[in-house]
Amino acid sequence: MADSKHMKRLKEILGAAADLNAASALLDWDMRTYMPPGSMESRSFQLASLEEAVHEKMTSRELGSLLRKLEGEIGKLDPDSDEYRLVKKVGRDYDREVKTPPSWVRRNAQAVARADTAWGKARAAADFRIFAPHLQNLLELKLEYISFFEPAEHPYDILLDRFDEGMSCAVLNRLFNRLKKDQGAIIRKALAQEKPDASFLKRKYPASKQLALTRRVLTRMGYDWNCGRQDRSVHPFTTSFGLYDVRITTKVVDGNPFSALFSSIHEGGHALYEQGIDKKYARTPFADGASFSIHESQSRLWENLVGRSPEFWAFWFPAVRKMFPGNLETVSPEEFLAALNVPEASPIRTEADELTYNMHIILRFQLEKSLIEGKMKVTELADAWNAGMKELLGIEVRNDVEGVLQDIHWAMGEFGYFPSYALGNVISAQLWDAALKQEPSIPDSIAHGNYAPLREWLRTHVHRFGAKYNTAEILARATGSPELDAGPYLNMLKEKYC
Repeated sequence: MADSKHMKRLKEILGAAADLNAASALLDWDMRTYMPPGSMESRSFQLASLEEAVHEKMTSRELGSLLRKLEGEIGKLDPDSDEYRLVKKVGRDYDREVKTPPSWVRRNAQAVARADTAWGKARAAADFRIFAPHLQNLLELKLEYISFFEPAEHPYDILLDRFDEGMSCAVLNRLFNRLKKDQGAIIRKALAQEKPDASFLKRKYPASKQLALTRRVLTRMGYDWNCGRQDRSVHPFTTSFGLYDVRITTKVVDGNPFSALFSSIHEGGHALYEQGIDKKYARTPFADGASFSIHESQSRLWENLVGRSPEFWAFWFPAVRKMFPGNLETVSPEEFLAALNVPEASPIRTEADELTYNMHIILRFQLEKSLIEGKMKVTELADAWNAGMKELLGIEVRNDVEGVLQDIHWAMGEFGYFPSYALGNVISAQLWDAALKQEPSIPDSIAHGNYAPLREWLRTHVHRFGAKYNTAEILARATGSPELDAGPYLNMLKEKYC
């Protein structure tokens, strides 16, 4: 079967599509890092042409014919074999993409590129009204996209499925209602406690040294610099141009000297996932994460369960004290760790502590769902955002930059993405529990600056499979159960903050 002419041709088509996607990703990376601001108009056409070319290739009559022939050939194969899984995955993607007109793909790509520029201008002016017309256009495009498919239990489910196969509003409503209740109670108790002294974090920490620290930590984590690099961007992200080129970005935040470090650890978790995928899957749809929620579980696991742990800082605090002489000489390791982990209601999601983070996601989910349902207008979004932050975290939002304009996802047209972050938090704790049961020495290794035991456990149970398996299947293989379980996550928060 692996040598069949139909399978060889399928892989040729998939490889060419992967190359076009890599070119598009490279243009997008450049747009968010080094591209001159006056280049946006031409870049929007370039991205649109590439996305349209990929769409045409992945919805071609030839591909449809190949899939029909291969469906007849794979009947005798092991359903867990790469070939069987590949045909099924491509077939599922084909059925979805063939329903999406090429004209919509081009219009959407152009709208996203222009919205990105408008979002940047709106942030500079702290004025949501500059971005609102572009968001309205993107929302209308998403509603049009939903109309291409058979009605789901909820229209938002169609968007969720793009990021996490089978995910639904029904599942999210149950999970988020539990988190609002149980995690909300932990938050209220923790925020009522006396805050530790964190004044030493307000001292001067040169950006160059902050970035030098991120490189040292990423190297220890196992990030392959020969097949990647780190740059700075307005919004940190990870992007892959194939399994041999996985890049990350970070952001230095004034007044928050370890934001760049946690950002880099977070993006490093994503990058380790991509770099850990079995190279035999290069230039195929398997050269990706199982889902966005599994991907986010990797970044959140490294950022919070590793990067904010006592074991992590047992190794790194002496080094950090030397890097920033005078700032931490009178600060004990315990005081430093307490300051880094102090729970504080913040208006900014990317700066939120692990305890309050999910409330940001729940708010965005509620807002997106209301927009899709037609219960809210784009022009009402900023006020609804501010009211939601007040309700969930008691925060008064001062301006649109720390409110409705803070995330780039809507400018990218990514409705349905945000829930992946909260799902990733829940899954990270499930995976962490499973890893410690099999490898109890992991915390001690982390305390000695050795991340290989954890990294290799993740590589064995999650990374190497890429997108061969979906969320439930990865969970089943790694933890023994395919079910999402908020229990380990809530228990971890209770133990740490209560």
